[in-house]
Amino acid sequence: MKNIILIGFMGVGKGSIAREIVKQSEYVALDTDDIIESMENRTVKEIFEQEGEDYFRALEKKVSQWLDKSVKNTLISTGGGFYKQKNLKDIGVVVFLSSPFEKILQRINEHPNAEKKLKKRPLLSDLQKAQRLYDDRLPEYLKVADIIIDVADKSAEESAKEILKKVKKYA
Repeated sequence: MKNIILIGFMGVGKGSIAREIVKQSEYVALDTDDIIESMENRTVKEIFEQEGEDYFRALEKKVSQWLDKSVKNTLISTGGGFYKQKNLKDIGVVVFLSSPFEKILQRINEHPNAEKKLKKRPLLSDLQKAQRLYDDRLPEYLKVADIIIDVADKSAEESAKEILKKVKKYA
């Protein structure tokens, strides 16, 4: 089993799909944002507010190096910008969770904890900026992905099954 790396825009469902993959397989899961929050003993939002994005991206680089050296047979959920790590393909099979921006917003807004989910994502505070960021990142996500999964109208369970089926080719 190779590592599976889930990439995609914030709010696309990486965490939900990761939990479902763990239920359906032998994988254990890690989340890069959770690792960073543990390293720093503060939230991603606090890191962005207190230190800025460049500092946060440096932490992502540190995590990517650790994952590359130390983590095997693991499902790795990533923050929305983690796809920029130069060693991404060395870490594992890169799976892009694809969904239109409007569907991502709809998914977040329909979630029972929508307000909390929005607060957790500082880059979604300005929707016009977020849309531009989505538009900028989309071709980059497509370029680094080994596998592309359209998750817009699928349950986490359906997406997980599709991912596990497609990842077998990379084992």
